[in-house]
Amino acid sequence: MNILPNILFAVILIIGMGYFTKNIRKLVRNIKLGKNTDRTDNKAERWKNMTLLALGQKKMVVRPIAGVLHIIVYLGFIIINIEVIEIIIDGLFGTHRIFSFAGSAYSFLIGAFEILALLVILSVLIFWIRRNIIRIKRFIKPEMKGWPKNDANIILYFEVVLMMLFLTMNAADYQLQLSDTPHYIKAGAFPVSKFLLPLFAELSQSVLVIIERSAWWLHIIGILIFLNYLYFSKHLHILLAFPNTWFANLKPKGEFDNLEAVTKEVKLMMDPTADPFAAPVEGEAVPEKFGASDVTDLNWVQLMNAYTCTECGRCTSECPANQTGKKLSPRKIMMDTRDRLEEVGKNIDANKGKFVDDGKQLLDNYITKEELWACTTCNACVEACPVSINPLSIIMDMRRYLVMEQSAAPMELNNMMSNIENNGAPWPYNQMDRLNWKNE
Repeated sequence: MNILPNILFAVILIIGMGYFTKNIRKLVRNIKLGKNTDRTDNKAERWKNMTLLALGQKKMVVRPIAGVLHIIVYLGFIIINIEVIEIIIDGLFGTHRIFSFAGSAYSFLIGAFEILALLVILSVLIFWIRRNIIRIKRFIKPEMKGWPKNDANIILYFEVVLMMLFLTMNAADYQLQLSDTPHYIKAGAFPVSKFLLPLFAELSQSVLVIIERSAWWLHIIGILIFLNYLYFSKHLHILLAFPNTWFANLKPKGEFDNLEAVTKEVKLMMDPTADPFAAPVEGEAVPEKFGASDVTDLNWVQLMNAYTCTECGRCTSECPANQTGKKLSPRKIMMDTRDRLEEVGKNIDANKGKFVDDGKQLLDNYITKEELWACTTCNACVEACPVSINPLSIIMDMRRYLVMEQSAAPMELNNMMSNIENNGAPWPYNQMDRLNWKNE
């Protein structure tokens, strides 16, 4: 028995899984650069959210066409890759269709896999047409030029090639079964790939074996390549949608978190016995930065949000500021956060585990003040996201930094705050003059 193919398969599998593990560890490291936040309350609600949103795709079907197509691709990708278990066992031990002992159940599974593969190919074709021919508006926004557009298409090409290899492998296998070729036991139902048999009918057994083996090897290598491509792609949501929906913020939308440092300062000002000029107590922690100017000022859930974003653009298409031509795009906020986080991670890698100041930050170098102040804080982007990403929380933290650290609020906001301070209301009228309109 020639064990060289089994050894080669084991080496390829180890390399593929090893590189994937390395990148996942880097991903976790980058996410942990964020500040700590506790998202473990109300576990029952969190499990419910994850089940409905990540597993059940509840928010995807709000837009029926894209939602149904996505569910087909999602289910097809997950269910068809169950066969990868069989492929790995066959590859390591030199067997062929090791699970065929299940008889009719095995035939049902293979048949279901093939029907799903066909549906995935059709769905991906429609997705490609929507992106590249119909050019739906949310797919051609400025932030979607270059790599984001290419990345989306690469994923679609990957999925089509993997499904075609799967069907080609099965068709050649089925033809070899019909020819009573040794090693190719009669097992499985092939409701889709059987229509490819006329392409193989005149080929010799040796050529068919080459085709079947080539498709088998390319299929499993393609899956490993796709798995490792995820880290560099928007399709990380395949992995992160589940934790992202579990750790989502359960507080009412619009509820603003209080800063402990600010609360402490306010209490100090209201304490008549406190000495505002007293020297800092030795060992007392220095107050943290108010708000966020860079990714390390955000919490780890916000950083995970950035990696989870699939760039679908539902948030941006629902954003009233974006609809009226303003510069803000919630999708771009998430993409910029992820890009800056990746830049920080590469900096740490290049400097042996330490971050060396590169003179950049998320604010200004990636996200402009104009974008931040265009937001109406309506939460439409948060409501629209299928996987509970919260662009608004990042916007608000960066606004907080501008106001509380740099005193860089827009003139209109400064005027309003001055009016509240002086007049007890946002309007520039003395309290005694507010009812003058009655006499007009």
